[in-house]
Amino acid sequence: MIRCALEERPGGLVARITIDNPAKLNILSAEVLRQLALAVKSSGENPKVRAVVLTGAGEKAFVGGAPLETLGSLDPRSAREFITLIHEACAAMRECAVPVVARINGWCLGAGLEIAACCDLRLAAGHAVFGMPEVRLGIPSVVEAAMLPRLVGTGRARWLVMTGETVDAQRALSWGLVEEVIPVETFDAQFDRRIDALLAGEPEAMRAQKRLCRLWEEAPLAESVRASIDEFEASYADGEPNRRVAAFRAARAKR
Repeated sequence: MIRCALEERPGGLVARITIDNPAKLNILSAEVLRQLALAVKSSGENPKVRAVVLTGAGEKAFVGGAPLETLGSLDPRSAREFITLIHEACAAMRECAVPVVARINGWCLGAGLEIAACCDLRLAAGHAVFGMPEVRLGIPSVVEAAMLPRLVGTGRARWLVMTGETVDAQRALSWGLVEEVIPVETFDAQFDRRIDALLAGEPEAMRAQKRLCRLWEEAPLAESVRASIDEFEASYADGEPNRRVAAFRAARAKR
C-alpha cells in the first residue's frame, strides 16, 4: 500500500510518499510498484509541489526488496513483466519534475536500493543497512542497479552486486551511496531541516536544475553544456533572477 500526503512547509508544499507495509519490511509487490510510480508521477505534475519525500513506514525498513514468494514463482515472461514494473517505478523518480529525496529509515535492499539510487538525494538514519542480495538467489541485479557505478564507482558497485553482502550506513556514506547519515534520535528533526534547505531554491530554477542533473548523467559533455546555456537563458525570461539578486544585494547592504 502507498500513502501520499501533502505537507505545507515554510518553503512550500512537499509530497510525502510512504510505502506502508512495515510488518513485511515494506517490500515491493507488483501492485505497490504500480501505485508508487503513479504517486510519484502525480506529485511531480502538481505545480504546487516543490519536492517529494519517499520513505517506508515504521522504523525497521525503507524497502526490504521484492517478495520472495513472487521471485520464487516467476517464469521468463512474468519475470520480464515484474522487472519492468520495478524499472517503471525507478524511472518515475528520475522523470519527476521536482527533487525526490529518499528518507532511508532502515533496511534498503535489492529493488529498494535501486529506487533509492534513482532519487536525487539520499538521507539515511544511523541504523540503515544497504545491500543487493539478488545474486545469491540466482538473479542478477538489473535495471536501475546500473545507477550504482555512477554513485559509488565501478569497483564498489561490483562488490555490492557480486557479493550480495550488506554495508552499514557509515560505509554507505563513505562510498557516496548516501549524502548524509543522521543519528536515529534526531532523524526526523534533522531530515526536515534538510528539506527546508532544499525548498529555499526558487521553484522554476529547481525544476530546471533537476532536468539538467538528469541530462548530465546521460548525455555527452558538449550536449550538456549546450542545454545548460539554454536553461540559463530561459531562467531570465520572467525576470526572477533579477528580482532575487536585487533583494539579496539590498539585504546585504542593510547588514
